Amino acid sequence: MKTIRVAAAVIKAENEKGEPVIFATQRGYGDFKGGWEFPGGKIEQGETPQQALVREIEEELETEIAVGELLDTVEYDYPAFHLSMDCFWAEILSGDLVLKEHEAARWLTREELDSVEWLPADVDLVGEIGRIL
Repeated sequence: MKTIRVAAAVIKAENEKGEPVIFATQRGYGDFKGGWEFPGGKIEQGETPQQALVREIEEELETEIAVGELLDTVEYDYPAFHLSMDCFWAEILSGDLVLKEHEAARWLTREELDSVEWLPADVDLVGEIGRIL
């Protein structure tokens, strides 16, 4: 089975109430169109996961991020491929999170994490984030 290596940003900020919030995006294309995920993308040859993440977030959201520590590496078997996803904490340095490839986006509090339909590979990670927040 083909393995696809990707990096995902768990972008954390605080809302106006001082509560931690996580940025989630709704996929706007492909087989998983409409599902919710953490933004990011494929790791190109010669890139570190962190470099890929900085590049992907700039391309997809016109936003510069600082990549923090590795939260988890998710290994998930979809019917057509195996996904290996390095998930990093991240924060916004500059930019306005312009949706270039996504249908929608939301900032979610811990209580709202289950309010969107996450893609299967993201479900366990969402549970882990909920415990940490």
